[in-house]
Amino acid sequence: MALVEQIQKDLIEAMKARDELRASVLRMVKTALKMKEVEKTRPLDDAESIQVLQTLVKQRRESIEQFTKGGRQDLADKEAKEIAVLDTYLPAAPSDEELAAAIEAAIAETAATSPKQMGAVIKAARARLEGKAIDGKLLSDRVRQRLEKAAS
Repeated sequence: MALVEQIQKDLIEAMKARDELRASVLRMVKTALKMKEVEKTRPLDDAESIQVLQTLVKQRRESIEQFTKGGRQDLADKEAKEIAVLDTYLPAAPSDEELAAAIEAAIAETAATSPKQMGAVIKAARARLEGKAIDGKLLSDRVRQRLEKAAS
């Protein structure tokens, strides 16, 4: 079943169960997916749908950071609950070992020796981790650390 169809089915179930949080999050997801579909002028495939979900999770994480700084723990908690709902639709994140192995393989593939070649390494590592929920900032930080170590 396509991700968009699964979200629609789960939205109906959440509404029937009167699960307000889940229904609210799924409505937001459905709207975001529809907007992306209109932008692309064609139905989204699952990979594109997952990218939209990852963007929504990233936005929630940034909001949590801002709410915490602003002393609004109640709103930060609400955002964290929304992330928990969104995570159920995302593929599993790669383990630290998988991430490290992908980075090493990408460095070998691109023959990168300095942080200036970071973009190529990240692109190659993302290709190796296809189908996993990749935290772009974490990947970028790890690649930078590894290339700085190699350069020194």
